[in-house]
Amino acid sequence: MGRLDHKVAIITGTSSGIGEETARLFAREGASLVLTARRKEKLQAVADEINTAAAGTSLRALAVNGDVSVKEDCVHIVKETIAAFGKIDILVNNAGIADKHLPITRCSDEWWDEVIRIDQTSVFWMTKEALKYMEPAAYGSIVNISSIGGVFGSAGISYSGAKAAVIGMTKNIAIQFAGKGIRCNAICPGPTPTPLSAPEKVKTFDTAFADQCAMHMNMTLPQATVLDQANAILFFASDEAKAVTGQVMIVDNGITL
Repeated sequence: MGRLDHKVAIITGTSSGIGEETARLFAREGASLVLTARRKEKLQAVADEINTAAAGTSLRALAVNGDVSVKEDCVHIVKETIAAFGKIDILVNNAGIADKHLPITRCSDEWWDEVIRIDQTSVFWMTKEALKYMEPAAYGSIVNISSIGGVFGSAGISYSGAKAAVIGMTKNIAIQFAGKGIRCNAICPGPTPTPLSAPEKVKTFDTAFADQCAMHMNMTLPQATVLDQANAILFFASDEAKAVTGQVMIVDNGITL
């Protein structure tokens, strides 16, 4: 406990799944939080739960409804963070949408654009805005959520492309700020039970290509959990990883070994 005492963290995509679990974990470790997502009611419920648990302390979870695929919303989220807390110590770029496992021959231009905007361009916008405050402070930890699809190409073409780009962006940002107090690392989750992988979502997948990708992974192994992913994110976010930057951690219980 206390690994994030006195830290202020923005976590995107916190209305469910990995983002929601990361918010709970960060709060238990002492961080004040700005939570953001598109689903206003669910987002506020997560913030209310954290604030109730933190009653009597100086910690606070602020819900800022927004769509990180919209540049103006990214600007707003960061400005609200500064207005509430005066600084940004940690940014977790977690927001993303479910992958339909569409291969290149069956991926529409519209789906390509949507996935790239949400899963890649949002990372560019959120990070660029946060760095406006991290750079003068010479302190910050940015944790980007990529995917095993970005490492092995084992997902739809747009998702694999976006998540591979996130890894490239992570290393590029790390190079720029190496030795300057700002770190940037990436987590690559393997299959993890979340609402994005619920049966109703899976029904929209291109099952033929999904099965083809699964042939290259050991899907008989247990899946990682959202807490497994949150713990990995916590390590990169905390000062325990103060000498770690530009690194990519796969969290998949060995499925891709």
